[in-house]
Amino acid sequence: MAKMHSRKRGKSGSKRPSTHIKPGWMRYKPKEIELLVVKLAKEGKQPSQIGLVMRDTYGIPDIKAAAGNSVTGILKEKALLSNIPEDLMALIKKSVRLQKHLDANKHDMPVLRGFQLTQSKIKRLVKYYKRSERLPVEWKYDPKSVSLYVE
Repeated sequence: MAKMHSRKRGKSGSKRPSTHIKPGWMRYKPKEIELLVVKLAKEGKQPSQIGLVMRDTYGIPDIKAAAGNSVTGILKEKALLSNIPEDLMALIKKSVRLQKHLDANKHDMPVLRGFQLTQSKIKRLVKYYKRSERLPVEWKYDPKSVSLYVE
């Protein structure tokens, strides 16, 4: 698959199995997996970090196959999911960093181009999340006041 803003192809990698079945060697039950996910979320980990910890530490390759629900689904049930999705927050943080750099270095044109591409990715993602009702319809991305979201 091609990259979004370049003419490159990207890197190939391993693919997940097409069928979602629980491996026979796994010793965790779905309720135990839910409790582990909630515990990790209360420690302040993001959903992607929870997936990595579950894979590397506990040996659970696919949470959705093992527990019957995804990490974000489990967190949504337990009301532990953040208001702004993780990927959107990462793009917002990147945008704030780039804006700060541009304020100090006004003639850095490659960074200006990266900033523009990041802004367009944010707008596209916000539109998707509004359509899928993950963000409220009245939520608005404002580049000027976006630094309030970033810690």
